[in-house]
Parts: sequence; C-alpha cells; structure tokens
Amino acid sequence: MPFKLVVFDLDFTIWNAGGTWCDHTTPPYRRVNNHICDSQGSVISIYPEVKEILNQLQGNYELAVASRTHRSDWALELMQLFRIMDFFDHLEIYPGSKVAHFRRLHHITRIEFSEMIFFDDEIRNVDEVSELGVKSVLVREGITNEILNRSL
Repeated sequence: MPFKLVVFDLDFTIWNAGGTWCDHTTPPYRRVNNHICDSQGSVISIYPEVKEILNQLQGNYELAVASRTHRSDWALELMQLFRIMDFFDHLEIYPGSKVAHFRRLHHITRIEFSEMIFFDDEIRNVDEVSELGVKSVLVREGITNEILNRSL
C-alpha cells in the first residue's frame, strides 16, 4: 500500500542543534548564512538534503512533524528561520510519547497507520510507533535522499 503521510522528527533528523536538542539551546536565534546561531553562539544546522527532500515530497504526500520537544515555540521559530514551515501540513510538537502524536495525526487526517511512514533518530520512538503499524525508519545522522528513496 502506498504511503499518504510522511512524518519527520526534528532534532537529529531535520536539523542538528549543535549536538543537542533544540530545547537545550538558548534563544534568541539569528540566521547566519545557511545556519542558525543561538545567543550563546551554538550553531544549529539543517541537514544538507532536507529542503530538496521536502520539495520532492510536497504535493505528492501530506507532510507532518512529530517532535517531543518541551519548547514547541523554539522548534517553530527554528522551522521559520530555516524556511521549512510551509512544507508541513501537520505539526505535532509537544512532550510525550510519539504514539500520542501519531494517534492525533490519524484522528486529524483519517489516514491509516499503515499508510504512514516516519523518520526519527531515536530507536525508542521508531519501536513505539512501529507497534501502531507505521513504517518507521531509524535515521542516524539526518534524513538523506538515499534513506528516503530506500524507504519509500
């Protein structure tokens, strides 16, 4: 069955927040060329193939974010600064199990779990979401075209 919804985690899947999670950074943020700096000078970088991937997927799939961050406001600001917000149809950005994120996505979209694919860097999230019937893919160092094409 073809996928209808493609879901991405943020930290270590879409971006690297200087080796930590975005809720451990220190706003305010400022854009410097192709990356973001927080007030302490830590660099937050979007992975190189992200925008190309989002451009490729947009219009062919519904796109969503599922992130367990405790600072959704910071995550949303980073998405705006990286200019990727408009790619996503659904944003589930709040603390708690990713299972809750996916149940809500199912409720909102009416898309079956088996028609969803999820990319995340944490094995616990991949395992939990897989139990719902979502194809879940472990991403070690950011989403790439190779990982995407192999998984779709």
